[in-house]
Amino acid sequence: MNKQQMKVAVVQAAPILFDKQSAMDKIMQMTKEAARQGAELIVFPEVFIPGYPRGLSFGARVGSRTSDGRKDWQRYWESAIDIPGEETALLGELAKELSVYLAIGVVERDREFSTGTLYNSIVYIGPEGEVLGKHRKLVPTGSERLLWGQGDGSTLTVIDTPFGKIGGLICWENYMPLARAAMYAKGIDILLAPTADARDTWQATIRHIACEGRCYVIACNQFATKASYPADLSCYDDIEGDDDVLSRGGSAVVGPLGEYIAQPLYHQEGILLAVLDRSLITQSRFDFDAVGHYSRPDVFQLIVNEKKQSIVRFDQT
Repeated sequence: MNKQQMKVAVVQAAPILFDKQSAMDKIMQMTKEAARQGAELIVFPEVFIPGYPRGLSFGARVGSRTSDGRKDWQRYWESAIDIPGEETALLGELAKELSVYLAIGVVERDREFSTGTLYNSIVYIGPEGEVLGKHRKLVPTGSERLLWGQGDGSTLTVIDTPFGKIGGLICWENYMPLARAAMYAKGIDILLAPTADARDTWQATIRHIACEGRCYVIACNQFATKASYPADLSCYDDIEGDDDVLSRGGSAVVGPLGEYIAQPLYHQEGILLAVLDRSLITQSRFDFDAVGHYSRPDVFQLIVNEKKQSIVRFDQT
């Protein structure tokens, strides 16, 4: 049964970095609070489990890595999660108990082909408690490439809900025009944009995407301070000269004509609430539909490879 309205909650917070249990506890607490306020879709920031390691070098320089930095990375690896796994089972129980959709940024361990690669992922949990899908960031940004591998087209996930189609691109993936085009072609109604970018230019980005895609954009960032960093990290010295507030936030909800439904939240932890009206999506596409009447397939075409990529194939024939 289709729904005309959906109430969404955007969680702006940060766990204790490298502390998976801290992140899980915060998810439990803030999901229950958001559900109490009537939220049906609850969105958490980029790599909320186990946190975004802003400012840390992991002992890496061009041409060398330190043994202490390797130990910090091992600690990060151990605080990542499997999809599916123990943590997603607990999140499924929570979603089922509260009858909500959850979209959570996580650091994901790859158990299928290796034990040495992490991914920056979004995991989607449904109100029946099931894992509905995941998305792996296609291109980690800058120094993130030392931490996370590249996703492939097999996880350009869009999930069907009674309200409409929901999917996401992570942080600077949203600057990839062809990635956006692929999501529009999948019929996206609500585009999730978890991020670590707190600059003013990010607001211009999410408003442009909403207007271009004629969709709702849910931007979700962490509010993080030095207090969330364990002081016993080998590379803690990397942030000693930084301001106490490492990420000021900027979470927001934007409507399909580029207007704010919920204004950006800065300088504090909190939960943004917004009611989305499906009819506004239809109305907005009256004069612009990027993959419909405003497209020119005779001039421009995009081919998307959605096959899972692997360096090894075992042929049993």
